[in-house]
Amino acid sequence: MKAVIQRVSEASVTINNQQVAAIKEGLLVLLGIVENDTKEDIDWLSKKIVQLRIFNDENFTMNKSILDIRGDIIVVSQFTLHATTKKGNRPSYIKAAKPDIAIPLYNEFVEKITADFGKKIQTGEFGADMKVRLLNDGPVTIIIDTKNKE
Repeated sequence: MKAVIQRVSEASVTINNQQVAAIKEGLLVLLGIVENDTKEDIDWLSKKIVQLRIFNDENFTMNKSILDIRGDIIVVSQFTLHATTKKGNRPSYIKAAKPDIAIPLYNEFVEKITADFGKKIQTGEFGADMKVRLLNDGPVTIIIDTKNKE
């Protein structure tokens, strides 16, 4: 499981010209899933995201988590995070999990991060053609891969 976490001043997701998610200060999480991802990956990544200290404290030091600032979260599925670009110029997405595996894992991740966060998060729609807007704050962008935990 791979996540690109962006600290945002605002973010939104639009599908078919209809806004389905919008937040002010918080996190935009782009989530890529591979076939061998497990509940352990979900649990570890969810906890890591909600405890990640990337928001400024009163001394302008990144020392606060999303829990501390009481911000919001949007999670968006993004299979392209697992693109392979070693050969040729057209990326291969063979490592990304197929929908029959990815959708249940995505839904389980959304449930877990909602529980860990303690309030409802917003999402895009798995497999949809989404327009994602964000105002990256900092900019702060963190990439986490559960296969590189150690």
